[in-house]
Amino acid sequence: MGLNPWAVAALFAPAAVFAAVFLVSFLNEPRQFRNAIWFMLLQISLIGAGLIISEQEWLIVLAIVAVGFAPFLVVLFLIANSVSVIRREGLSLATMLPGALAFAIVLFLALFIWGLGAGLRWLTNLIGLALLEGLWFFFSFAALLVYSWVYRTLPRKRRYDYIIIHGAGLDGDRPSPLLRGRVDKAVELWQRQKRHGVLVASGGQGGDEVVSEAAAMRKYLIEECHVPEGSILMEDRSTTTMENLAFSKKIMGARSGSGPRAYRAALVTSDYHVFRASEYAHKLGLNADGVGSSTKGYYWPAAFIREFIAVSRSHLGPYIVIAILWLLLILADHVLIPWFAGGF
Repeated sequence: MGLNPWAVAALFAPAAVFAAVFLVSFLNEPRQFRNAIWFMLLQISLIGAGLIISEQEWLIVLAIVAVGFAPFLVVLFLIANSVSVIRREGLSLATMLPGALAFAIVLFLALFIWGLGAGLRWLTNLIGLALLEGLWFFFSFAALLVYSWVYRTLPRKRRYDYIIIHGAGLDGDRPSPLLRGRVDKAVELWQRQKRHGVLVASGGQGGDEVVSEAAAMRKYLIEECHVPEGSILMEDRSTTTMENLAFSKKIMGARSGSGPRAYRAALVTSDYHVFRASEYAHKLGLNADGVGSSTKGYYWPAAFIREFIAVSRSHLGPYIVIAILWLLLILADHVLIPWFAGGF
């Protein structure tokens, strides 16, 4: 039995609201984390309405079962990926991230089951807080994963005055494979716009590097990519993504003017890093688009987890709000409700 038009309209009303909010936010500034949240809410509301309208109960059951099994499937995937990336890249904090996340999920599930059985009220309350924070963590993780893919695949037919290449480590005095991918992508973009604009090699010298990343990129651009010296600028002081952009902005501003529309730049980095670099550019008032070079599939999960943690550190507000609401509920349960109950 089909639903009447008013019922269908009511089901799709949340999706319409989220779509409107997302479009306004996106058109105003696509380089914002909140766009990822609105876009994910839009997708969830559309899928939910679609499942109800389909009147196929098995689809709803399948969705519930998929959500229930998701943590276990994620744990298996993360463990397998951690083994793969450590085997290929060696043991480091970055390569251990998938395994560490898998361990955290397993530990939480074990504590959750044990806490429910133990009947300890304080532990149950703490587990409730962890559950709420964890739900936001995984929701925002999925939201950023989807939106970052959407953002970096958007078609951009622009001519850039500057193409900033973000540093990424060296092999001796030569760019590492990851960095070569970024440089090659930048050159490809530069050639596609008929060699218009200037390439900005951005990266300082790390403690274990024999030259600056900017110098290594400049040498590679001239000798391997046959880019004229006059089409290359060097920024060789930065050690972080934010410094890459801030110091490059000063160089470009000195050359073309510091107004918000004095020039347009592209930020070329690895695909997993595009959104964070673009968000930082927005914070700095830099008129720039992110462009991503491809990353090996086995390395992608570890790299994106690191990116998500970095982005989350700049957006701790929701975690704080969740903790405050949880604390208010605990106070109400332990203080206010017993107080009112004792008064009657």
